[in-house]
Amino acid sequence: MIKIKGLTKKYGSKYALRNIDLEVKKGELFAYLGPNGAGKTTTIRILTGLTRPTSGDAWLNGFHIEKESINAKRQCGLVSQTINLDNELTVFENLNLHGILFQIPITQRKKKIFELLQYIGMLDMADTPVAKLSGGMKRRITIARALLHSPKILFLDEPTVGLDANIRRKIWALIKKIQTEGTTIFLTTHYIEEAEFLADRVAFLDNGRIVAIDSPVNLISTLGQWAVDTVRGDLIETTYFQTKEEAKRYISFQNGSFSLRRVNLEDAFLQITGKRVRT
Repeated sequence: MIKIKGLTKKYGSKYALRNIDLEVKKGELFAYLGPNGAGKTTTIRILTGLTRPTSGDAWLNGFHIEKESINAKRQCGLVSQTINLDNELTVFENLNLHGILFQIPITQRKKKIFELLQYIGMLDMADTPVAKLSGGMKRRITIARALLHSPKILFLDEPTVGLDANIRRKIWALIKKIQTEGTTIFLTTHYIEEAEFLADRVAFLDNGRIVAIDSPVNLISTLGQWAVDTVRGDLIETTYFQTKEEAKRYISFQNGSFSLRRVNLEDAFLQITGKRVRT
């Protein structure tokens, strides 16, 4: 559904992306992880036609993003990091304006809007001004807006940034629901547990390069199942074990402050890149 070959983006002498090759399957939920400045948002901007690549090619559902740009854009919906709704308009008016821009006929447009409001659990708020909504509600509206023209691919660029844990979980449930309907989802996030919970596959991006691609389970299993964090001066040293018993036995022979926990996806990212995702 998404195919990328040799994608490169330079700003002056600085590389934002370096020779990216990637394929995302139909119906897959693919997470793109990396610290700030790694190239995540640049990739989405190129794929959605907001930025031109320096070199390389990409296709959305078979349409080349530059040579067939109009058809390529019709294949996707975008939920950006910022909530860019019009606060002075109602929920319905925001969605209706988007439908007009996509030239959706009025009868079909109204039907789709009310279907989507029902889908995200906000049908009773159609006439509510957006300014009166919570951050989580606004985020749900931006997702509904991105789905209005029935895209086959949904790009989610940090969709839960700034939301509390409870609201993030509700957005996760909505994202999984969208995937079960057959939509391909391309997700960037700083919340490592978000990618670990949602994604079928994950790519680790560092300095504009993809350094690893696999399922969360496979990436984690290369390290082990249990981790012991040891405080040594100003540093935390982490040791990995396959079983909890091995980890406890290790602790019994050590002195100092320890923490026993499950290995997570950020451990795998840190092991491969030497960096944390949240930087």
